Amino acid sequence: MDRRRFLQAGSSAALLTAAGHAFAHVPAHNFEQYNFGPGPEVSDRLYQGPFSADAYPSWNVVMALTPSEDVVPNYGMGLITYVCDEMGPQLAPGRTLEQTLEDLVKIPMGSKLYLRVNWKDVQSRPGRLDLCEHWKITFALAKQYGKRIGLRVMLSNPDIPGYAAPDFVREKVPYVKLGEWQGRLREEPRYDDPAFQAAFEELIGLLSADYDGHPDVEYVDTCMYGFWGEGHTWPLEKNPFPDYATAESTFVRMFQRQNAHWRKTPLATNTQPDFSKVGNSELVDRTIRSHNWLRTDTIFIENEQIEALSNRPPWAGVSIEVGMSDGDPKSLHLDEGIPYTDNVVHHAQDAAANYFSLWNWHRIRADRVMAYYEKYPKAIDGLARCIGYRVRPSWIWTYHEQGEPGLILGLVNDGIAGVPGVLRIAVTTPEGRVLSSGSLDAGYPLPRKVRQAKLPLPKDVKWQGLRLKAEIEVKGQTHPVRWACAQKLNDDGSLTLRPTHGLNISDVTGV
Repeated sequence: MDRRRFLQAGSSAALLTAAGHAFAHVPAHNFEQYNFGPGPEVSDRLYQGPFSADAYPSWNVVMALTPSEDVVPNYGMGLITYVCDEMGPQLAPGRTLEQTLEDLVKIPMGSKLYLRVNWKDVQSRPGRLDLCEHWKITFALAKQYGKRIGLRVMLSNPDIPGYAAPDFVREKVPYVKLGEWQGRLREEPRYDDPAFQAAFEELIGLLSADYDGHPDVEYVDTCMYGFWGEGHTWPLEKNPFPDYATAESTFVRMFQRQNAHWRKTPLATNTQPDFSKVGNSELVDRTIRSHNWLRTDTIFIENEQIEALSNRPPWAGVSIEVGMSDGDPKSLHLDEGIPYTDNVVHHAQDAAANYFSLWNWHRIRADRVMAYYEKYPKAIDGLARCIGYRVRPSWIWTYHEQGEPGLILGLVNDGIAGVPGVLRIAVTTPEGRVLSSGSLDAGYPLPRKVRQAKLPLPKDVKWQGLRLKAEIEVKGQTHPVRWACAQKLNDDGSLTLRPTHGLNISDVTGV
């Protein structure tokens, strides 16, 4: 049974009644042209046109840059190596836990890491965190190898014996029997119970105190309802709540708490259709409006999720999680010579992913990931070279109007996704002194479109030899961006400005 397979829920109700009054919610809807409100605020917006010839008659193209073919390991994008999933770490034969995890961290295609643990793996008693060994090892290895971590703490996990929550929660919170699945009786907590809510608030507070804005954390999955915290208890049609209004209001409140605590690190909310009737569409809506991100754990099942991912606002990053083959012939599932995993990879590209999983579902090991990659590297390598945003200054013009010099940039995104935040640009001296800086509109430049921006320079400053650098700002935090151009860059990813040969007619004709 595919744990990610989900039945569609029929039609969504627009209004439900609770306590005698109407309780509105956001139903499933198309994302294309939907008004999610303004994107992240841009306080120092650069002028982005129009640049008419009568206003800038002295323009001159001085640089033209071409796309890089290398993997660009910027924040907000990349292939993610899973070090564990809901089954916990899987020891490789003859290897210790630390060696097993380090083998995974060293996988060359993966520029990021992912860690999924149960609540009881990070907290066993009230008032403090009690971090499991594989959590501590992963963070140590992330720092050692310079690979940031995406993470999830699960409130429910049907793949393990017992419960995901620690005993001190289980003892105080009632659990509701939902039915039998895969030979076992399944139960879910009354998430709305005051004891559960108080413990959850403490958990989020403890985690965010240590990891919000942590230099080694890339993003955090939103804690949602049900199995694996993904917003469902499929295939069981019940949920533990007395009515829809209670379910939705509970998870809206839990999302608000998470968003209030994770002020610096983006949350990634699953786009799971609302099969279990717990308010998932409302959570997704609030996620985007609060400038957080999305994720999905499927690529072939629900067209609702594909529409949402494909037509999301450009500032919303997306992580796509799908298990891959381990290279064994039985796991390839060839169709006209195309392995299933390659098919998945290309569809993740179609849905404009920022992140994609390197993950053997429930059988995670470095040798299994590499066994497939060594046989079929082309699709994975291709995705690594286009995933996320890949920004470069394609054109650089100079101008000098009324004694005021400056640059106009024609910025291009060769990736498949928008910038999941705000791109900040600066012109500096070689020593690092900022001469001019500002930001593009959130999400820009868009894939395969040119976004122009003006950077005025101080009087009598010559442009040649200056440096052009970029950063991405997400939830008030800035991260360096390496330009995705073929031309030589500085060690910090900035570009030293110099003339490009052949741009003037005299260079070509000799006149």
